[in-house]
Formats: sequence, C-alpha cells, structure tokens
Amino acid sequence: MRIRPVNTDELPRLQDIERAAGQCFRDIGMARIAEDEPLPLGELERYRSDGLAWAAVDPADVPVAYLIAEHVDGNLHVEQVSVHPDQARRAIGRALLDHLAAHAVAGGVVPALTLTTFADVPWNAPYYARCGFHLLDDTELGPGLREIRRAEAAHGLDRWPRVCMRRDL
Repeated sequence: MRIRPVNTDELPRLQDIERAAGQCFRDIGMARIAEDEPLPLGELERYRSDGLAWAAVDPADVPVAYLIAEHVDGNLHVEQVSVHPDQARRAIGRALLDHLAAHAVAGGVVPALTLTTFADVPWNAPYYARCGFHLLDDTELGPGLREIRRAEAAHGLDRWPRVCMRRDL
C-alpha cells in the first residue's frame, strides 16, 4: 500500500475513515467513542499544511487510512491513526507508524514517537506495543503530554483507562 501526503480535497474522506473506524468501539461497550465526531476540517488542514498528515491509498489513489502527528515535547506525537474497517488487519496502521518513524529519523532531531491510547482495547495499547511502543509512567511525561492527557480527560476519555506510550527511534 502506498503512503503519501494528504491532499486538501481529501480531508472530508479522512473524517469518513475516522467515523467508520470508530464504529468498532460500539461493539465493546464504548458507544460514546463511536459517536465522537472526527476533527474539524480546519484542524485537519493544519496538520496537512504542517506536513504532518499522510494517507495510505488504494490502487485508485483513494485514502483508506491516515495518520496525523504533531511536535510534542521534542518528539512526534501521533494525534490520530485510523484505518477504514474494510482495510483492517492488513498492517496498514503499522505501515503508517513506520512511515512516521522514517520521517522522524530523516529529520534527524526527533528521538521518539509518542501517543495516547486506551489501555484495554485490543487494537489500541496492546497493538501499539506490538508496533514497538512502550508504556510511560507519569514521571516520564513532559508538559505537552500532560496537557494532552488533561484535554482528553476534559473530553471524557478517562471514563476508560488511558495510557501514554513511546517508541524510541
């Protein structure tokens, strides 16, 4: 699967991918997550214009998955990675994470990737651990990650256990 930067006209497609991917949360009793709206187009455009938004595309060059990231505490932080359920279990999410890692290494100044995720959802923390991420304890969080966790809690995500993870590069 080819990975390339996201185009502006594809931003609504990213929202559709996130909505579709979120539906699997309904099956495990997390309907509130399934119903959560994706990031607004303006925010997605900010990631795109910063050069931190990539799509995995099908043979017709249509996005089937995407990843957006931002600089947090000197690392690249995975803000969102979503794979359309029709394309699940094909290592597309891992390919996007590896693409971000290669981008970070090529830049030469980012020591790690970070993310926040649900601790007990099989396609969240356990999956990211298989992709080379390890759990961070509270003493290892920088101010940026602490702020992200505060915002997540304010949004109600702490109703389910959340963790911060890091993948050293």
